[in-house]
Amino acid sequence: MVDALFGHPRLAAVYDVLDGERGDLDAYLAMAAEFGARRVLDIGCGTGVFALLLAERGIEVVGVDPARASLDVARGKPGAERVRWLDGDATALPPLRVDLATMTGNAAQAIVGHEEWRATLRGAHRALRPGGRLVFETRDPGRRAWEEWNRAATHGVAPLPGGGAVESWLEVTEVSGPLVTFRSTLVFEDDGEVLVSDSTLRFRERAEVAEDLVAEGFVVEGVRDAPDRPGRELVFVARKGEEEEFVAREGGAR
Repeated sequence: MVDALFGHPRLAAVYDVLDGERGDLDAYLAMAAEFGARRVLDIGCGTGVFALLLAERGIEVVGVDPARASLDVARGKPGAERVRWLDGDATALPPLRVDLATMTGNAAQAIVGHEEWRATLRGAHRALRPGGRLVFETRDPGRRAWEEWNRAATHGVAPLPGGGAVESWLEVTEVSGPLVTFRSTLVFEDDGEVLVSDSTLRFRERAEVAEDLVAEGFVVEGVRDAPDRPGRELVFVARKGEEEEFVAREGGAR
């Protein structure tokens, strides 16, 4: 099920405005350069901000997302023809052989089901070339970020490019173990329409994520900090082992 924030056409159209400056993507661009990535799979690409930044740098990009409305926004942006946009998720990708797979903007937390999460990791693993890397972030649950998700702390009014403005705020509606459910409320100034979107995120512990990655054939190379949010994020860098690929090929040839 796609959250209305990403799947409703009017909400998807204003998502970039609400998201503001994307300084968080600088670290991902730096890692793409660090790893010498020429082909990248952007999982949960949304409105295509990161995919288009990569494409501007001459990188071959595949962006995949289950929210059709968000992809429609991405496809309408300048330079969109440089990216291969796919409707769906990482569990049903066409054959790929990318150097790097990413999940930016805490997209990993939106995959709440255990089997769905493991299937996503498996899909990313299949899409990578031997030695390729998967990089993604997830909020450190110990920081309890959801305690700041209330109207007083999140309320704002953002002007829209075509005129008018949108008022928005967040409110947590339920916390159940590692699952946090919250509601986004948006009020459009021009006609007074009120739209809400309910979302659930999973806050995974560091050891849990590492265990899941290893179980799906990755080698965890490290867990980094997010430069723009120090102490708040766990940025995982995991590599698809070349040796296991060699063994798999040799075994299949016998």
